[in-house]
Amino acid sequence: MEREGSDGRLGLRGLQNRSGEIKLRKRKSTLYLSTQEKSAGRRGDLLGENIYLVLFTVALRIFNCFLVQTSFVPDEYWQSLEVAHHMVFKERLRGYTYPLIFASIYKILHLLGKDSVQLLIWIPRLAQALLSAAADIRLYSLMKQLGNQEVARWVFFCQLCSWFTWYCCTRTLTNTMEAVLTMIALLYYPLEGSKSMNSVRYSSLVALAFIIRPTAVIPWIPLLFRHFWQEQRKLDLILHHFLPVGFVTLSLSLIIDRIFFGQWTLVQFNFLKFNVLQNLGTFYGSHPWHWYFSQGFPVVLGTHLPFFIHGCFLAPKRYRILLVTVLWTLLVYSTLSHKEFRFIYPVLPFCMVFCGYSLTHLKTWKKPALSFLFLSNMLLALYTGLVHQRGTLDVMSHIQNICYNPNKSSASVFVMMPCHSTPYYSHVHCPLPMRFLQCPPDLAGNSYYLDEADIFYQNPLNWLHREFHDDVPLPTHLIIFSVLEEEISAFLISNNYERTAVFFHTHLPAGRIGSHVYIYERKLKGKLNRR
Repeated sequence: MEREGSDGRLGLRGLQNRSGEIKLRKRKSTLYLSTQEKSAGRRGDLLGENIYLVLFTVALRIFNCFLVQTSFVPDEYWQSLEVAHHMVFKERLRGYTYPLIFASIYKILHLLGKDSVQLLIWIPRLAQALLSAAADIRLYSLMKQLGNQEVARWVFFCQLCSWFTWYCCTRTLTNTMEAVLTMIALLYYPLEGSKSMNSVRYSSLVALAFIIRPTAVIPWIPLLFRHFWQEQRKLDLILHHFLPVGFVTLSLSLIIDRIFFGQWTLVQFNFLKFNVLQNLGTFYGSHPWHWYFSQGFPVVLGTHLPFFIHGCFLAPKRYRILLVTVLWTLLVYSTLSHKEFRFIYPVLPFCMVFCGYSLTHLKTWKKPALSFLFLSNMLLALYTGLVHQRGTLDVMSHIQNICYNPNKSSASVFVMMPCHSTPYYSHVHCPLPMRFLQCPPDLAGNSYYLDEADIFYQNPLNWLHREFHDDVPLPTHLIIFSVLEEEISAFLISNNYERTAVFFHTHLPAGRIGSHVYIYERKLKGKLNRR
C-alpha cells in the first residue's frame, strides 16, 4: 500500500502478473473468511465452548439429578412445585415468578396428556439440572477469559466435584436459581480481563434473581458498588442501564403477582419486611451470630476449605472483589437470626475460583490433593443424595398407590409430622383428601404464639382425642415419624390402626424427626393383622 495524492487517502496498489491480472494478498483476518469457513470454525462450539465439554457437563448434571433422591428443606417443594401445581391443576411473602417456570412445564404436560406424577416430579428437576449445567459452563468461560486454560480447568473441576453443589443444583429451590443467575451474570460483569462485559445483560440477570429471591441482591451490593465507582459515565450507567432494567423486571413481577394474587402486591418488600426488618424468620429457628463462620461456611465448602484458604493468598488482586463479596455475604447473613446452609450457596462458585488457583499452584501434592477432593466430596454427595432424609419422599410414592386403589373414594391421609415435612399434591397428583399440621408464621409478633404443630407436639394423645371426638371421621391413613409412635399408641390401638409400611429416613434423628417414617392404615374390626 502507498499513500497517493496530497489529500492523504490510501490507495491500494496490487501486484500485476504478466497477463495484467491483479492479485491481492491473502489475509488471515476473520473479515476475509468465507461464510463456510466461519461456520466450520464454530461447528464444534455450543454455548461458546467445546461441544464435548458442554455435553459432558449436561450429562453429569442429569446423572446428578437422578442421584439426588432425598429431601433437603420444605422450600424446594412449597415455594415452587406445590405453588405451580396449584396454579395449573386447581383453580404473599413469595411471588409467582419462579413457580411460573414450573407451572408452564406442568401446563405443557397437561395439554399433551402426559401429566403423570413421575413426569411432574422429574421434569422440573431436569430443567433445573440443565440450567445448572449452563451456569457451570459460564463459570468455565469466565475463568478462561480472566486467567488461562489451566486455571479454568481446575476451577471447573472444583465446581463439579463440590458436594454441596451436587446436593443443591438440581433441586427446585429459589436459592438454586439464585446461584444459577449469579454465575451467568458474573460472566457479563466488568471484571478486569473479562471479554464479555455487558452491563444490560448482567444487570438484567441480577434483577431477575432479585425478583425470584430478594436476598439475591446481597452478594451483588459490593459488585454493583465497585462497578459504579469505576464507571466514568456514572449517570449514563444509572439512567440508561440500571433504571430501565429495574423498571422492566419489577413491572413484570408486579403484573404476574397481580394476576395470581388478585391484587397489587410488592412481594419483594413483604419478603424483606418479614425476614429482615421484622426478623420474623426466627419463627423457623435461630442460630448464634457466628454460625456461618463456625459451622455454615465450613460445612458448605467441606474439604475444599483448605484449598480455598490457600487460594486466597495466591489469586491475583483482580479477584479480591470476589473474596470481598464472599465475606460481605457471610457478614450480612450473620446479622439475621434465622440461618441456613442454603442461604450462602450462591457465593459457593466464587469460592471455587480460589480453590482452582490453589490446585493450579500445587506441584508435588497435586495428584493426592485431587484424589482427596474427589473421593471426599463424592462420598458426601452420594450419602446426602441417596441416604440422608429420604423417608419423606419415599412415603409419597406409597401414597401415590392409594390413588389406584379401588377404595380410594373413601381414603384420606393425615400427615402428623412437623409441618411441610413432605411434599404434597405435586408428588401425588390425584384428588386424594390430605391434611397436615399447620404452622403459619405469627405476623402479629405475639411472643406466646403457638401454631397447630406446636400445640400437637405438646401432648399428641390429648390433641388427637380432642380433634377426632364423637362422630368426626377418622383418616384412613396416618403418616408419622417413628419417635411419635409410642406416645400415640393408645389412640392407634383403640381406633384399629395397623402399621402397613416403614421407610428409612435418617441415621441422625433429632427432636421431632425420627429415624423412620411409618404409615398406619385403619382396618375394619375383625380383619386386623398386626405386625
